Amino acid sequence: MSERTPRTTPSVCAATLSPATPPSFPHSRRDFLRASSGSLLLAATSPLFAQSASIVAVRIWPARDYTRVTLELEAPLKYTHQVLKNPERLVLDIEDLELSGKLKDIVSKVAANDPYVGGVRAGQFKARVVRLVFDLKTEINPQVFALKPVGEYGHRLVLDLYPANPADPLLALLDKKEIPSDMVPRADDAAQAKSEPEPKAQEKPEASARSEPRVDAKPGKPVVTRLVTIALDPGHGGEDPGAVGRRGTFEKNVTLAVARRLKEKIDAEPNMRSMLTRDADFFVPLGVRVQKARRVQADLFVSIHADAWIKPSARGSSVFALSEKGATSSAAGWLAKKENDADLIGGVNLGTHDKDLARVLLDLSTTAQINDSLKLGRAVLAELGSINELHKAHVEQAGFAVLKAPDIPSILIETAFISNPEEEKKLVDEAYQEKMAQSILKGIKAYFSKNPPLAKSRLAALE
Repeated sequence: MSERTPRTTPSVCAATLSPATPPSFPHSRRDFLRASSGSLLLAATSPLFAQSASIVAVRIWPARDYTRVTLELEAPLKYTHQVLKNPERLVLDIEDLELSGKLKDIVSKVAANDPYVGGVRAGQFKARVVRLVFDLKTEINPQVFALKPVGEYGHRLVLDLYPANPADPLLALLDKKEIPSDMVPRADDAAQAKSEPEPKAQEKPEASARSEPRVDAKPGKPVVTRLVTIALDPGHGGEDPGAVGRRGTFEKNVTLAVARRLKEKIDAEPNMRSMLTRDADFFVPLGVRVQKARRVQADLFVSIHADAWIKPSARGSSVFALSEKGATSSAAGWLAKKENDADLIGGVNLGTHDKDLARVLLDLSTTAQINDSLKLGRAVLAELGSINELHKAHVEQAGFAVLKAPDIPSILIETAFISNPEEEKKLVDEAYQEKMAQSILKGIKAYFSKNPPLAKSRLAALE
């Protein structure tokens, strides 16, 4: 996740479940009507209109990156929160709310293995004010924000509990030792090396400051002297289930299952390693997915999905790359819009959304990146055709936000149509997931056989 400044002192924040909260409440009902133009939110705080709202649902999404707590409400409410020390606690007060059974359920929803929340206490703090106290396992930087109704969700109050000292994602890759080299010979370098005479047995090559260990190459294979890093992006997650099949299969579960199998296969390769943008069921904003891939200096970015269409007859696998000139088909454009709306469903804190990151991703997407992405996409699509029907026989393009890393070849794979009953059945079949992962790996290896990865400087490798 993006870096956040550690909190050094307890903070108090007052806000409402509204994007435009006035700095102070009007002093009279007439002032109120003039200031808010009939806002139901402020009317609910007036004694003339006071009434108790209710909780629709309570959800907790624990993950290594952060823990999200979501309270789904019938109507927007006023709330305050503060962080307390010794011991670490987060206190949330919600006004115009009575303690209900669903709200009490939050106590039992805390998982024993939650990295950040040790427990929750709920009580009626005072008349019409419910207090939730989150006992924390470590220092956290909370983000507390409101979301408007969207999709199947009503008003949501979200607490994102990020660690004050997040782990470095690069350290997670150090369990697989990298070949100590900053040089990756291109295909013509490998051919030249083969044409040079072999040194005699009694001769020893001169030591060189640039001397590096090499991996013996078989005919037709690239010479690779460093690990390549592949970012695997299981689509959707957490609050965002993605598409849902007729049998009730969630896209987010299928994508994570396939990505985990693919990761296992990539990590078993001698010169490859991989990272997951999410390794559990939690929400990751699209920009953060790209940011994670860039943070570990990924050589490729592969986003895995399982599409849905309005007609259950649609079937087949597809591969997409970024386009800067519009979608190659109306269906591709529709799909890109749907995938880009994932941030709305999952719930992004607009108050801290990294606008600079969004601008960089938009402005620096290059023709070279797109060309390499198309090559990767064609290699993967060819392999997918061996295990499933192809929806389109060519790589399609559209403005997918998650493919906008300016310096990483990136593709989005629609493994199959989860809206098709036959393909939904395939997607939950472990044998099919295994074949899908194996086919994607074959496509990645085929891409690298023709496009060896460029060298990375040692300075960049340590950033």
